[in-house]
Amino acid sequence: MTDKKRPYRMKRRAELEAATRLRITESAVFLHGSIGPAQTSIAAIAKHAGVRRSTVYRHFPDEHALYSACSAHWRATNPPPDIAQWAKIADPDLRLKSALAEFCAYYRRTERMWQNVLRDEEVVPVLKPLLNGYRQYLAAARQVLGAGRNLPAPAQREVDAVISHALSFHTWRSLAIEQGLDDAAIVRLLCVWAKAASSLAAPRQLSTSAAK
Repeated sequence: MTDKKRPYRMKRRAELEAATRLRITESAVFLHGSIGPAQTSIAAIAKHAGVRRSTVYRHFPDEHALYSACSAHWRATNPPPDIAQWAKIADPDLRLKSALAEFCAYYRRTERMWQNVLRDEEVVPVLKPLLNGYRQYLAAARQVLGAGRNLPAPAQREVDAVISHALSFHTWRSLAIEQGLDDAAIVRLLCVWAKAASSLAAPRQLSTSAAK
């Protein structure tokens, strides 16, 4: 009888440990999103999760382990727009419009977390390597959204710069939160800017080449 109960007890213990780890992770995510990583202490996480500080350290022995778990959990529940879907749209202007609409909706849903994390990046060193993935994602998005315009290389760089700026959280927040624009207006303005950059950059590059 004892031998039969042991696997059940081990399984139950593993389930309880997993539930505790998840509760700690969710508490850290909540605090990062509400007050920011720089203001979130282990004691605060433990209190919110209803566990001891030693329990937090048992599951997450260092900052990297804790922040990696938080980042993975938050990304799983707040996935960014799918770049692969945009690549299926042949027209570059329509592709950009579709992408920016998704980005605006994504940033509006996740505004508090991005504001806190990007604000605290310089004072919480462990955040910087974790944000590299976000920046690589933005670079990949810019590459897909800048394709198909058939511009000379210097002109393409200008358009890519406009697209990068359009994809930035800080750009969205400036227009949405500080200026009070709705997402439809933001998409419209950013698309006009990118189209103007495409229209102006190519003729300027051609005239420069002709002058040489």
